[in-house]
Formats: sequence, C-alpha cells, structure tokens
Amino acid sequence: MDIYIKLKKKSDLKDSHEILIGDVADVVAPSDSLVKINMMKLKSTDKGKGTKNYLIGVTDVIKRIGKDFPNATINNVGETDTWVHCVNGKRKDKPFLIWLRVAAVSVILMVGAATAIMSFHTDGQVSKVFENYHRMIYGETQSNPPLMVISYSVGLAVGIFIFYNHFLGRKLTDDPTPIEVEIETYEKEITEAMVDMMERRERKND
Repeated sequence: MDIYIKLKKKSDLKDSHEILIGDVADVVAPSDSLVKINMMKLKSTDKGKGTKNYLIGVTDVIKRIGKDFPNATINNVGETDTWVHCVNGKRKDKPFLIWLRVAAVSVILMVGAATAIMSFHTDGQVSKVFENYHRMIYGETQSNPPLMVISYSVGLAVGIFIFYNHFLGRKLTDDPTPIEVEIETYEKEITEAMVDMMERRERKND
C-alpha cells in the first residue's frame, strides 16, 4: 500500500489537546485507511490556557503511520517540518474593542501616509513644478494653480487605488496586492524562523 503525506508549513489549532496527523498533513491513501490515518495521535498538547508552539517532523508522522501499517510505503511530498500553533482558552475581544483598535490603526496609518506624502512634496518642491507648468502652458505665473493641484490630487488617489488593487473593499483584479505579497512573505519568514528556533531548542534539550 502506498501512502502519500504532505506536511503543512503551519497548522493552527484552537482548544485542542491532541495533535492528529490530519491536523498537520494532507494524506492520500486508500479510502478504507484514510480516516484512521488522519485520526492518529502524534502528540498531546498543554491543557493550560494560552499559546503553545510545537514542532512536528515528517519522521514523527512516518513512525506513527508505520506502527499501524508496517508494510506500507510512505512518501513525503511536502515540508520536512511543520509548526503547530495551539491556542487554548483565548478570551474573545468585544466588538467595541476590535473597532476601537481598527480606528486607532487607521488614524495612525492615515497620519503617517499624509506626513510622508507632504514631506516628499516639500523636498521635491512640487508646488514650484506646478507653477512652472502653468507658466509654460498659460504664459503667466500663478501660485498653486487650482487645475494642476486638483488634477494631481485626483490622479494620486486613482494611482493609489490601482497600485493597491482595492476600492471600497473590492479587488480590482485577481492579482495579489502589494500588501498581500508582503504579508505572505512576512508569514513565510516567521514560519521558517519559528521552525529553526524550535529545532535548535530541541537539539539543546537532547
């Protein structure tokens, strides 16, 4: 019998006191054995409240399956280690506090973005550029020409919507946005760092 397993990079468990194979891996096996394999226990988790992290290696999964299926050929087609993030008894925040945090973060981001844009305009002397364009086109000098300023402001807003690929909560295209790419990169680096850290910790304990 051939069994194929694909470990996940990260597994999130909530209010669970056992880590099962089905929690950390996708398994391909004959239908009469698949449910049993997915329900095999790998490790017991801490029953206390809070957040705990565990490292599960592909060898742990292979050994556990091999106990019940000694004649099976087990093939790994995924990761060699997976980070299991367990959260037990976490208190749920009230909707008011969630919205308060969202509002605070939004204000901070808005003020920061506005400060960055104004600083760039000051350093680049954008107002002088508008005055020069107005003089070149109309032959007269005018401070902060309204047509230039309004067109630039509208163009800046449209450019931001297009760049971030979002407008009123909807994506303009199916392509990932720059923020989604950065978040994906950040999560990948965090996962790799956690796996390396837990591996070093286990080697020290051994």
